[in-house]
Amino acid sequence: MIFLTQADEKYIDELKSFKDEVLTADNDNDDQFAGCMGLRECSDLKEWIDLCKQRSSADTCEQVGAKVPSTTYFAVREQDGRLVGVIDLRHHIDHPILSTWGGHCGYSVRPSERGKGYGAQMLRLAVINAGKMGIEKMLLVCDADNTPSEKTIIANGGQLENIIEVDGCKMKRFWITTWDISLTDKR
Repeated sequence: MIFLTQADEKYIDELKSFKDEVLTADNDNDDQFAGCMGLRECSDLKEWIDLCKQRSSADTCEQVGAKVPSTTYFAVREQDGRLVGVIDLRHHIDHPILSTWGGHCGYSVRPSERGKGYGAQMLRLAVINAGKMGIEKMLLVCDADNTPSEKTIIANGGQLENIIEVDGCKMKRFWITTWDISLTDKR
């Protein structure tokens, strides 16, 4: 089991370990830090966490390069406090790119923790949080050939709307109705 917590300095050592592992394992993957806006380039992790906090406010998000406000969560394993992933939830997608192919969230799972169901758990918890924010439907988009991401989205109630092409890349667009999952939350 995992829980989501907003990006916090309490987990800075885990964040460093997460970043190092992703860089080592996914060196040739352009999308290795989905949901971790700017983490790859950031040399000061405290500064990156502060940027996450600024991105969460409509008043400051554009000043730090975000198109819309978003909340960055760390997915932490309850058993041992290990950061298994990062997921960023946009508060809305009222922007041409986001409403077409950016969607409501992006996420990354630590390479050594992939294939264990953490991505599905992270997305489920983010969908519940979206419902609490008043987001009724979430748009999720993945590359058409990204089977693991597609399975994660479908496992959380994702319904395929269509397939689009962006810069020569085919992308699948899914919608998740947030109340479908929120009503089943037992926590």
